[in-house]
Amino acid sequence: MTTAPIDLFSSFFHLRQDGQVHAEQPVFDPDREGWQVMTFHVETEADVHGDHWEIHTNADEVVSCLTGGIRLCFRPEQPGDEETQVKLAAGTAVIVPRGRWHRIELDAPSDIMSVTLPRGSRLLKRTEV
Repeated sequence: MTTAPIDLFSSFFHLRQDGQVHAEQPVFDPDREGWQVMTFHVETEADVHGDHWEIHTNADEVVSCLTGGIRLCFRPEQPGDEETQVKLAAGTAVIVPRGRWHRIELDAPSDIMSVTLPRGSRLLKRTEV
């Protein structure tokens, strides 16, 4: 294997269960086994699918703000409850619990990194809730 720099914004890292790590095309596959590390440059709500809730049913997710500023929004767990938010400044992260619906809103153009098991992940339009 040859070692060379890898552009974080044009590759996802697939951490396989056999201990191997592969840099691959940035495609989120909810049927993939193993952990995935994803890094994005985002400038608009569309870049973070802000009109959708997201859930990861098989693992927690680490969402980190590398530059800029974002808000991680959590869908109410009980009918009638309010949506909650966690504000992330550059250099901070939050752990999204397994099975918790969430989405991202931007405070500024940002670089975001997330780590999770993609298997079982789903998106749901906010209008369908």
